[in-house]
Formats: sequence, C-alpha cells, structure tokens
Amino acid sequence: PCVLEAFVPLVSEVSVVVARDVKGNAVAYRPSTNEHRDGILAVSLVDSLPQDASRYESTAQSLAKDIAHALNYVGVLCVEFFVLDDGSLVANEMAPRPHNSGHYSIDACISSQFDQQARVMAGQPLGDPSCLCPSVMVNILGDVWFDSQDELREPDWSRVLQVPGAKLHLYGKSDARKGRKMGHVTVLGSTLSEVRSRARQVADALGIRWTI
Repeated sequence: PCVLEAFVPLVSEVSVVVARDVKGNAVAYRPSTNEHRDGILAVSLVDSLPQDASRYESTAQSLAKDIAHALNYVGVLCVEFFVLDDGSLVANEMAPRPHNSGHYSIDACISSQFDQQARVMAGQPLGDPSCLCPSVMVNILGDVWFDSQDELREPDWSRVLQVPGAKLHLYGKSDARKGRKMGHVTVLGSTLSEVRSRARQVADALGIRWTI
C-alpha cells in the first residue's frame, strides 16, 4: 500500500554506463554528472565530478558492473547513483539500454555505448570505453523550436555549429513538441573550464537556461 523512503543528503547524481557480453565480460564508462529539469535530463558533464571524485568514481563503476553481473544482463545498461554528502553512493535507477547520459561517448570515447551494443549483439569483443577528453552533453528538447511568443520556428543551428568543439546530433523526429527529446549537442574541449564555456555558448544559441 505504500513505500517508505528516507531523506538523503543529496549532493549530485551520476550515471555509469556499463556493457556486458554473453561471456560475462564487462566494461564501464566514466561517470557523468547529471542535471535534471522538470524530471528530464538537461545536461551531462564528464570530468566534472565533485571534489574527491576519486573516492567514488571507481566504486560507481564497480557497482554498476556488479549489478549487471547479478542480473546476468547482456547488452548496455545505465545505472544512476545519488552521491551523498559523505561521498557514499545510493543506486537510484536503472535503464536497460543506451542512455541519454551516455551519449557523450559517441564523440568523446574510443568506443561509444552504441558501438558496445552492436558488438555485444554480434558476439564480438567489447570495445575500449576510454574517454578521450572532457565533454558536456546538452539535451535538445522540442521547447527550443518555440520563440518567446510561443511561435514555432527553426532553431539557429548555424550559431550552434559556430561554437568550437560542438557536435550536433538530431534524431530525425518530424514533430517538435515541448518536453520531447529531439537531439543533443556534445561539446568537446581540452579542459573542463573550456567545455563549460563552450556549452554555455551552445545553450545561449538555443535559448536554454544554463546553470552549470
């Protein structure tokens, strides 16, 4: 009849994408730090974990693998964790598929989460999940197709693509609706401060509120 849950001293949320094959081999990506707005993922940052991230980064990756092993899961799995103020982790949610918070891997990793899914399904060896550079993934919702008067118009993609390191991914959906995931922009750079600055420019170009 009810679920009783405790309040937790939440600092942030991180996601770990793990890929596991039929032989039980597993690899995990670097955690991304997530910001949600109205219950929808807005931004994921890699290499932007809170101070002392080393205390829990490897733990989050290990726990995600443990969950995949315990479920005898085959394929790509995303595990979301709450990071508490003492650095401990609480598993929050699982997505049995490639996940928004792992989209950075398309541009910022040697093998993307989609590469891994294809490899696993084809019975091929897992790819290298190593991260090549800091990145920020900015989710594009249908909201950006509407101006301040709520009139439908095309976003200024040229202004987005003028930002150095910006990689635009549109999902080919014909109807733009508010709250609907229409695509994302991955912003790459050599330092975290650089990708933050570039991502802010992308957000400004799309009229997305930027708080990170």
